[in-house]
Amino acid sequence: MKGTKNFRWICPDVVHRIFTYQKSQQQIYICPRALRTLMLSEKLKSVLLGGKDPFTEIIGQGRVKLELKSALLSERNIILIGPPGIGKTTLAKNIAKLDPGLKGFVRIQGSPDLTVEDILGDIDPVKALQHGPLSLEAFQKGKIFKAHNGILFFDELNRCPEKLQNALLQVLEERKATIGAYTVDFDVDFIFIGTMNPEDSSTEKLSDVLIDRFDVITMSYPDSEADEKQITLAKGKKMAEVSAKLLTLMVRFVRNLRAGDDLEKKPSVRASLGLYERSQANALLAGHKTVVAEDVKAVVISVLAHRIRLKPSLRYIESPAEYIQKKFSLFDLESVEDSKEGG
Repeated sequence: MKGTKNFRWICPDVVHRIFTYQKSQQQIYICPRALRTLMLSEKLKSVLLGGKDPFTEIIGQGRVKLELKSALLSERNIILIGPPGIGKTTLAKNIAKLDPGLKGFVRIQGSPDLTVEDILGDIDPVKALQHGPLSLEAFQKGKIFKAHNGILFFDELNRCPEKLQNALLQVLEERKATIGAYTVDFDVDFIFIGTMNPEDSSTEKLSDVLIDRFDVITMSYPDSEADEKQITLAKGKKMAEVSAKLLTLMVRFVRNLRAGDDLEKKPSVRASLGLYERSQANALLAGHKTVVAEDVKAVVISVLAHRIRLKPSLRYIESPAEYIQKKFSLFDLESVEDSKEGG
C-alpha cells in the first residue's frame, strides 16, 4: 500500500491491527469502526419475539423481562438496578444461553482497585523484553476483548473508580482509550449488561454522561410470597422434609422484615434460601428427617442478623441479633395458614 511502509498489518484471532511508531508514541489501531452493541442474530431475535418466556431461569419479574426484551431488541446497553440476591446475574447468564452463536459470557466484578488496564489491556513486561516494547505480541488484551461477539457483564458498575468510568465513557463515546503510551481504537461487539445496587453507599456515583449511554431497568424482590416460595424450592438444597406451613413461615418472616420500616439494609432472597437449607441441616443433626419450628429458630440469627442493618433510631438500642430474635419470637406459627407447597 503506497505511503504505508511504517505500518505492519496483522490479523490475529479476532481483530485486525496496525502498529505505527511516531515520536515515542505507540498507536494501536483495532479496526477503527464504532464500538457498538452486538448486532442481534436472527436466532436471538426469534427467541425474544416468540410467545414463550425466554428467561426461564428467573421466576416472576414479568415487567423486568418485558423491558429487557425490548432493550435487547433495540440493541441497547443495559444497566440492571436492584438490591442483591434478586437474580440480576442469573438473568444476564440466561441471555447468554438463548443463542448458541454468542461467543461467551465475560464477567467483570466492580471494585475500587479495578484498573483501566484490567479492562482494556496492558503491556506484558516479559513479552516486551522478548519481542520489543513496541511489538504486537507485548500488548495483552483485557477482558473487554474476550467479550467480543458475546456478553460483557459488569457487576456493580458503580463500585469501580472514577478513572475507570472515564475510560469506559471514552470507549463508548469516542471509540478509543489511552493506555500509557498507547492509543487504542476498538472494534468490539458485545451485549453490555451492567448492574448497580442502590442500597450500597460505599460506591462511586456514575456521571450523567456515562449513564446516558445506557437504558436502566429496575429490579426488585419477588413480587409475591408464592414466587419467593417457588424460588426457594427451585434453588434450595433438599436434605429433609419441610412442611408447607414451615416453608410459608420462613418466607413470610423474611418478607415481613423487608416490608417493615425498621431496616436500612433488608434481607434478600438468599435469606429465605438460607433458612430453608440450614433448618434442614439442623433437623438432620438432631436426628429427625422432618424440619420442626425449633430447627428454624436455632438458625434464624445466624442466617439473618448479618443480612440486615437497623435504622439509626434503633441501631443504638438493640443489636441486629436481638432485633431478629425479638421479631421471630413475636411471629406466630399458628397464624400461618397451611399451603399446598412444601419441600
